[in-house]
This record gives sequence, structure tokens and C-alpha cells, in this order.
Amino acid sequence: MTDAPQNERPPRRPQGERPKKRDVNGWIILDKGVGMTSTHAVAVVKRGFSAKKAGHAGTLDPLASGILPIALGEATKTVPFIMDGRKSYVFTVAWGAETNTDDTEGEIVERTDKLPEASEIEALLPRFTGSIQQVPPRFSAIKIQGERAYDLAREGEVVELQARTVEIDRLTLVHHDGNRSVIEADCGKGTYVRAIARDLGRALGCLGHIAALRRTRVGPFTEHDAVTVDDLTTDPAALRPVETALSEIPSIMVSRDMANRLMRGQSIILRGRDAPLSGKAYATCNGVLVAVGDIERGELVPHRVFNLGA
Repeated sequence: MTDAPQNERPPRRPQGERPKKRDVNGWIILDKGVGMTSTHAVAVVKRGFSAKKAGHAGTLDPLASGILPIALGEATKTVPFIMDGRKSYVFTVAWGAETNTDDTEGEIVERTDKLPEASEIEALLPRFTGSIQQVPPRFSAIKIQGERAYDLAREGEVVELQARTVEIDRLTLVHHDGNRSVIEADCGKGTYVRAIARDLGRALGCLGHIAALRRTRVGPFTEHDAVTVDDLTTDPAALRPVETALSEIPSIMVSRDMANRLMRGQSIILRGRDAPLSGKAYATCNGVLVAVGDIERGELVPHRVFNLGA
């Protein structure tokens, strides 16, 4: 439960009337369309629900479509749990050219007439799975001495980014027609799909860049959970509970007295055979989310408490 009814659709208001901001708590799993920035998507959802506070869990490029989880109100406290979750993509690589942005929005910097065979691609994919070193695209949100890499690149500065370790669980070739290939990917936090396309092209000797990209999963959220911008005014179940983001960690039911301690930032002793021994967990009281924290030496130490009412 939340302070704001979870099945309440955004209220209609007279034209020209400035909406009053409300305490809206929960998650919108938006199916973002191509051409929309993540920032704009958050603004649209926030305005649609007249919410006081909103944020997203993982930027999705304007060129890309798919899952963009948007947190409202108290749900913003659970964003790190979604950011750290595994992600899935389906993307199309255009072979024969590399661009300065590693996608179709950039300028072509090098061309080749060579095109790969499906067998060549499949033989190479294992090299790019597991724990690998990846250099992020020059046009990325990574900060260099306080400046975004894409801002520096747009100003014509030479951007040199260091390779970093990323986890790619799976790469599968699902279609190949000569000059384009469709690939599915499951990966961890910080992985750039544009860099996968770039590096595959270089390794194959035929160059490549992203022609289409769709994110199909972020943590526990999948396409089955997603709604479009148009759905927001017609789907009364679009707003999902705050604790939806915590589905991959254990839950603990606590008494009212224990809940009050957690709300004051104090730890509680866990009893019973079924109590988790370690790791992260969240606590509920009468079905209401109270806190999330770490279990240490038989106690739940709260790191985030939630003001969702009883």
C-alpha cells in the first residue's frame, strides 16, 4: 500500500489549471519510444501523475526503445536495486561502417566493403561473453574531470576513455542477412551495447555500428510489465508498488514495535529459523514497506526507511 491509491489514474483537470503536486509512490515501467530522451520520459510521467518527485533507473538513448523504469516518490529510494540488476537487449548491427557515436546518429569515420558470414559472427561471440574489458563509447555519459564525455566529444575534443570490466552473460545471433545482424544480449551494469557492436565489427574486420536497439529487461522488470505513454491515462494498474523493485531480495514481516525502531534508524534482532542469515532484505509491517537494509550478526540494519503509512 502507499499513501496515494495505487490504482488511481492521473486525474483530469480543467484546461489551463496548474495541477497540484501529489505524493505518488510507485514504479512506472515505461516502454519508451524511439526519439524520446530518458529525461523527457521522466518529465512526461511525472506531469501525468502530478507527482512531486520522480527519477529513472538507467538511461536509455533516444535511438533506443524499450524498458525504462521510472520511480515516483518513495520508490526513488529503491532505484539502486534496479540499476544494479541484469539487463537484456535485442539490437541490430549494420556492418561495413563505423561511426563516431557507434550508432546511426553519428558521422561515419571509416568504411569497408567486407561483410561477415553468420558462422564468423557466431564463432566470435564467445570472446565477448563473461567478464571482459570494454572501452565505453566516446559519446557516453561518463564523466571526465567533471565533464560528460559526450559534451567534450561534441565540442571536438579528443576523448580517451579507459577500459573497464563488464559482465556479459549471453550473446546470441538471432538473424543475419549479410549487411545486418540481429543479436540478443544479457549483461550487467555498465555494459554499453554500442561498444559491443563496435568491437565485434573491428574483430571481424568489417566494422559495425548500432542500427536499432531495444531494451527488453531491467532487473525484475520485463516487456510484460511495460506500458506506453498513451497507456498511462487508460491503464489503472500502471503504477506498481514500491517494493516491486525489491523482489530479488528476501522480505521480513515485522511487528509494529519493530517497525517503529526501523523507522527511527535503529536495528532490530531477527528471530526464527526462517530469518535470513546475511545479505540485503526489506521489512514490511501489515503489508506496508517499512525499510530496506543489511543483515549483520542476526540484526537487520536499516539503510533506507519509507514513509508509506500503515
